[in-house]
Amino acid sequence: MRHFGHIPAAVRAELFHREPVRFDADSPAPLLAAALGATLYSPATRPRLADDILKQAGRGVVSMVLCLEDSIADDDVEAAEANLVSQLADLAGRGAQTPLLFVRVREPAQVPDLVHRLGDAVRLLSGFVLPKFTEERGVPFLEALTDAEAASGRRLFAMPVLESPELLHLETRTETLAGIARTVDKYRDRVLALRLGVTDFCSAYGLRRAPDMTAYDVQIVASVIGDVVNALGRSDGTGFTITGPVWEYFKVQERMFKPQLRRSPFLEGRAEELRTALIAHDLDGLLREIGLDRANGLQGKTCIHPSHVLPVHALSVVSHEEYGDARDILRPERDGGGVMRSAYTNKMNEVKPHRAWAERTLLRAEVFGVAGADVGFVELLAAGLAGLAGRQE
Repeated sequence: MRHFGHIPAAVRAELFHREPVRFDADSPAPLLAAALGATLYSPATRPRLADDILKQAGRGVVSMVLCLEDSIADDDVEAAEANLVSQLADLAGRGAQTPLLFVRVREPAQVPDLVHRLGDAVRLLSGFVLPKFTEERGVPFLEALTDAEAASGRRLFAMPVLESPELLHLETRTETLAGIARTVDKYRDRVLALRLGVTDFCSAYGLRRAPDMTAYDVQIVASVIGDVVNALGRSDGTGFTITGPVWEYFKVQERMFKPQLRRSPFLEGRAEELRTALIAHDLDGLLREIGLDRANGLQGKTCIHPSHVLPVHALSVVSHEEYGDARDILRPERDGGGVMRSAYTNKMNEVKPHRAWAERTLLRAEVFGVAGADVGFVELLAAGLAGLAGRQE
């Protein structure tokens, strides 16, 4: 699979200075963590789950979570498990390319049980999403995952979700973060990425952000994100990939503030129509939050609606300017440090302080590609939408 693989090859060649690479479930973990992109959640109760997975794969989705936890009622868990096993067995029999698939479970015992019940179809799974993760809850999950991996012979990753009240509450946050750090470090080879459960954070205080606001406008949430990145997202080799929070909105609702999207990138051709459509569907707030995710050290995003996938991926493509800066910073002859003016002559590139950023940028460039010199978000999004339209005709 590859990002923007649903776009015709000729169009990709026009859009990208360097096209996204191909990868699969057996690719190295750092590459997969960077490639997760917009991870689309789906309840495991969906009666045509196998068809849904293939449909989303054709629409550019490269990672999905099949949920047995909060997205389904407590009384539906048994039926959802049976449906999951049946649908994945069906999918395995088709031999089609699937996204990276993860199952969000409720309890540790579900991990080995589902792996056993899946039989040969376990080859479709890349791992499990572990809810409300703390040291106390996390260790049994990770031990169960280790046992299931050994029994199946299949590499299985964990994606812990950081969403517990202990992490949010000030008096328990420091120790909870320390415990999480101890746990994920012990099982480092099995932890692909850490996911933030911002909806649960808001729930602890009876809050819900409006579509005009990002997670970073809710100060109590922003403070937790900052502390999580501080403790678990460091670039010194001890950190992990941390993914951005879910964007809840996908329907038109009354707006309180002026649109946040800048007009200037949308003035040519029919781009203004695209801008209007994004605003009408409350996606301008999503775009702003994606930018703030990256500025705050997060990569990728949890998504609950297919319309969110393309914006996340389009904004993940490395710009021609970023790519040039990153390569200049990492040139071997500059290992000793120093400072230089960027090729675009608009900024300072300082080798030692910017090295970690450059390394992360080149990894993102590998999986999402590098845009052409005159190609921006609008062109990438428009091409992605056109690719979807072409598949539906």
